Amino acid sequence: MIRVLIADDHAVFRRGLKETLKDAFTKVTFGEAKTAEETLECVRHRDWEIVILDVSMPGKSGLDILDELKRLRPKLPILLLSMHPEEQFAKRALKAGAAGYLTKESVPEEVRTAVQRVLTGGRYVSTTLAEKLAYDLRKGADSPMHELLSDREFQVLRMIASGKTVKQIADEIALSVKTVSTYRARILEKTGMNTTAELIRYALQSHLAD
Repeated sequence: MIRVLIADDHAVFRRGLKETLKDAFTKVTFGEAKTAEETLECVRHRDWEIVILDVSMPGKSGLDILDELKRLRPKLPILLLSMHPEEQFAKRALKAGAAGYLTKESVPEEVRTAVQRVLTGGRYVSTTLAEKLAYDLRKGADSPMHELLSDREFQVLRMIASGKTVKQIADEIALSVKTVSTYRARILEKTGMNTTAELIRYALQSHLAD
């Protein structure tokens, strides 16, 4: 029996994903989580063969809790799904321990292939992304500015871009206002920008904000 945890805040999408996977596996059961906190609770208290995790959820995102999930269950394969283009999040997700990355525009056949690959210990990225990564490697392409950021700095950048104040960010990720302000200063320094408005413009143009 394959136990699959689907973490996504849209009920219609969860239902569609279950139907897609029922066609590929004869013995499969599902758990569901609507938020990052519910996802963490499910992983703490039950065993799963795979977690299919949405990047964008209310409160903390799937990307934000990826490290914690891997600490809880180091061998648990996590397949990230996102509405964001692969090039914006896939490399960061894979570096953080994800076993694969798919966009929500993927056809059902690709979803089934990705899940099967991940369940057998492999990693999955689309053919398009694999070709792009190989091309960047050959050409020594410059990385986007946001790839210079640490995972926490990247998280703060996305929250700034979504319109949250420093205090709101601090409350949401349980840090002091001073610490969040320090992260903001580091982000400005690393990206060569001078104002919050510039950061927001960059994040929106790069499709980093929800």
